[in-house]
Amino acid sequence: MANSVQLPTVRYPARVHAASSFRFDDVLRNRIRDHLAAFERMPHHDEKLRRAAVALALLPDEEGRTSFVITRRALKLRAHGGQWALPGGRLDEGETPEIAALRELSEEVGLDLELGHVLGLLDDYPTRSGYVITPVVVWGDASSRLVPNPEEVAAVYRVPIAELDRPDVPRLHKIPESDRPVISVPLLGTHIHAPTAAILYQLREVAIWGRNTRVAEYEQPVFAWR
Repeated sequence: MANSVQLPTVRYPARVHAASSFRFDDVLRNRIRDHLAAFERMPHHDEKLRRAAVALALLPDEEGRTSFVITRRALKLRAHGGQWALPGGRLDEGETPEIAALRELSEEVGLDLELGHVLGLLDDYPTRSGYVITPVVVWGDASSRLVPNPEEVAAVYRVPIAELDRPDVPRLHKIPESDRPVISVPLLGTHIHAPTAAILYQLREVAIWGRNTRVAEYEQPVFAWR
């Protein structure tokens, strides 16, 4: 039976929860870019793990709120079918994480962006399934449209980043299979688990609030280990 883990009490600067603080505008884009530039990211160099990249693509929703793109993977996919994920995949030969993330954005959800749209990188996250994921933060255009590829994506969503700033994010619990707490984020009427949850939590901490928060210690649920 999974047990809850009490998050440590940390005092943070007062937050501005007004909708304007998360508007899709140059102020927020520059704030995120500056936070990522100041962040000393932690790479992972285990050569036994395959390299992958995911895109944290930031776009406006219909109300002009800055949102991130998240997908539900097609059920027929051999690996992690039906699971929640950020657009991404394995690096092709000679690719950088930035190029791979942009390629996957185009292939999975029809979003074509260039390297100039990349704002920065978060920490590498090693997975139980044998990958090390590099998260790439990308700022889209107000006119960007999402067209999911049915071969890979069952559905695609724009979720306001304000959802990551709720007091119940993140949630941690214990499992008997690991001494590390499993992290999840309540979104879209369900729970999104690591690695996606860990990456989204670090997006909030580092990119939005400029906090030097690490997430590699957070565990994935057992169903994601294979």
